[in-house]
Amino acid sequence: MKPPPGAIEALLAGRHNDPFALLGTHAGPKGTFARALVPGAETLEAHSLSGELLGTLDRVDARGLFEGLIDGDPQPLRYHARAGQAEWSVTDPYTFGPVLGPVDDLLMAEGTHFRLHDKLGAHLIDHEGASGVHFAVWAPNAERVSVVGDFNDWDGKRHLMRRRTDVGVWEIFIPDLGAGRHYKFEIIGPQGQLQPLKADPYAFASELRPHTASVTAAPLNHEWGDGEHRAHWAKVDPRRVPISIYEVHAGSWERDEAGWFLTWDALADRLIPYVAEMGFTHIEFLPISEHPYDPSWGYQTTGLYAPSARFGDIEGFARFVDGAHRAGIGVLLDWVPAHFPTDAHGLARFDGTALYEHDDPRLGYHPDWNTAIYNFGRREVSAFLVNNALFWAERYHVDGLRVDAVASMLYRDYSRKAGEWIPNPEGGRENWEAASFLQSMNRAVYGAHPGFFTVAEESTAWPGVTHPAHDGGLGFGFKWNMGFMHDTLKYMAREPVHRPHHHNDITFGLVYAFSENYVLPLSHDEVVHGKGSLLAKMSGDDWQQFANLRAFYALMWGYPGKKLLFMGQEFAQRREWSEDRALDWELCHSTAHEGVRKLVRDLNRLYREKPALHARDCEPEGFEWLVADDAENSVFVWLRKAPGARPIAVVCNMTPVARAPYRLPLPHAGLWREILNSDAHDYWGSGLGNLGGVVAADGFAMVTLPPLATIMFEFEEQQIAG
Repeated sequence: MKPPPGAIEALLAGRHNDPFALLGTHAGPKGTFARALVPGAETLEAHSLSGELLGTLDRVDARGLFEGLIDGDPQPLRYHARAGQAEWSVTDPYTFGPVLGPVDDLLMAEGTHFRLHDKLGAHLIDHEGASGVHFAVWAPNAERVSVVGDFNDWDGKRHLMRRRTDVGVWEIFIPDLGAGRHYKFEIIGPQGQLQPLKADPYAFASELRPHTASVTAAPLNHEWGDGEHRAHWAKVDPRRVPISIYEVHAGSWERDEAGWFLTWDALADRLIPYVAEMGFTHIEFLPISEHPYDPSWGYQTTGLYAPSARFGDIEGFARFVDGAHRAGIGVLLDWVPAHFPTDAHGLARFDGTALYEHDDPRLGYHPDWNTAIYNFGRREVSAFLVNNALFWAERYHVDGLRVDAVASMLYRDYSRKAGEWIPNPEGGRENWEAASFLQSMNRAVYGAHPGFFTVAEESTAWPGVTHPAHDGGLGFGFKWNMGFMHDTLKYMAREPVHRPHHHNDITFGLVYAFSENYVLPLSHDEVVHGKGSLLAKMSGDDWQQFANLRAFYALMWGYPGKKLLFMGQEFAQRREWSEDRALDWELCHSTAHEGVRKLVRDLNRLYREKPALHARDCEPEGFEWLVADDAENSVFVWLRKAPGARPIAVVCNMTPVARAPYRLPLPHAGLWREILNSDAHDYWGSGLGNLGGVVAADGFAMVTLPPLATIMFEFEEQQIAG
């Protein structure tokens, strides 16, 4: 079997793009011919996988090339090598057939393969009688791709991969490998240029930064016990149930005694009971997929399929999610398809070309973050991202994804000046490819995982973000209400004397409150980069800042929409958040800070227990203004209601002046019980209130409004005419 001229030299130089044509076993006129590359060996015996000696190969090149005839048909071989006094065995990957099949090729070519995470990447499998790892990577423009790792001295000449020409995927099965092996891909680009070693885009595990290799991982063997939790969410309408989200940066909620990140198991022991005691329904993690740079908070991810090594093994994350579910708490992940970093080991110019991104920087470069932008219109790129969303839902049972920076995806001119962007074919600024991708992602996850929901961080007026994809919407379950966040925080920062002139900062949000399904976010973005903590944003002296914050939280929990609060703000963290230190938990020893924490706990309890406060969060029938125009006194009053539920009046006094008596319109005559008062002594307030309730008659009640406080009255019993 004489190869073409120059083929062997190309093979030995690691430049041949079809190594399986030269290496392995091949049927010939004189029997089965075998050729093997075993560097360092002096003699080589060929055995079947069962141990039968099939022949001895001759060394034909001192660089480790052997060839010769063997007994039997072409089959997987295990070689016994000798060199001096050394002996070793090696199973030849080039004697194994491909793992991927024509159906995989077809679906990949169509961009409709929803099991890519089972096919691409590194998978521990049994194949043709041997155990090992199957590697597969998409690099359609590469001249050659090799797997390099700690199992082959990072030598790209050792494990050149087989190219599946139709789809540009390269694969190889390497027998006798197991979990915990470090690897990357060595790629020669289309012009023959050697690329930086690339981490596996589909890797399930990665090295701890600053190292960047991918790590082979066994399939999860966790035994899930969250069936009841998942069944519950599969049968409810999330718009009509309480959702109160505790946003967490896993690396800085707490640290261990040495100042290092808590493992997932340690987080489970501390965070889950805390969240349960506080009454939140969900934990939302800032991105936990692998990322090289701590100050990016995970938003510049290079390993979308790998839980970060900062927090221990990947099984630990599965245990955390399961533990949260068993405690009745959902787990949401921040997910970042809007951009990706250009680190050399990542996706940027992956095969020597703009593969995942656009080549033109007017489409493929993000000026805000100095990152690349995915080419959403490319089928394979869209499939990569859609599969990732499906992966987190299936593999780790996460309950939903909050999609970061959606606005930057939807507009071609986002953060760009004239001439820095390319209009769409119709001449507009809309990125229809990104919109189509988001629709595809939402259709896929909602179709495959009942109970799963998605949330868009979208700050513009793009229509139909939470409308069904089949009706032309983007298909998200919820959208962050950025207008609420900005307007209310701006209002709370004003001195009370100025608030009458800015009354509409609170009232305007109700004009559009039901145009989408909203989450009200007080997120990490509001407490970083010099913005200070939420407490520091409040106007007034120290007592007034605490009172303002308590009144604001109670207003928010009484306002229509699901709730989100970033960690530390539940106890009024004073310092701005930083990812490189734990929260200031010692503040909870202060009565003032502990009072805020107790209020948030009680607000969550009320919100969960009272259908009037949650069952119509996303529908106008759940809200009614009672007092919208008392700008002079900076008082706001509205009614929250739901079918079959007792209505609740939410009353906000945003001045430091107590108002008593205040003529409060109420729609039902009878007893209205005071169920919450943010000015209560237990919360470090002044203790002014209504002695448990008020009685309404003739359409109103005379009530006491504490200073800088929000109170809630629940209608309890009809007044009996006497």
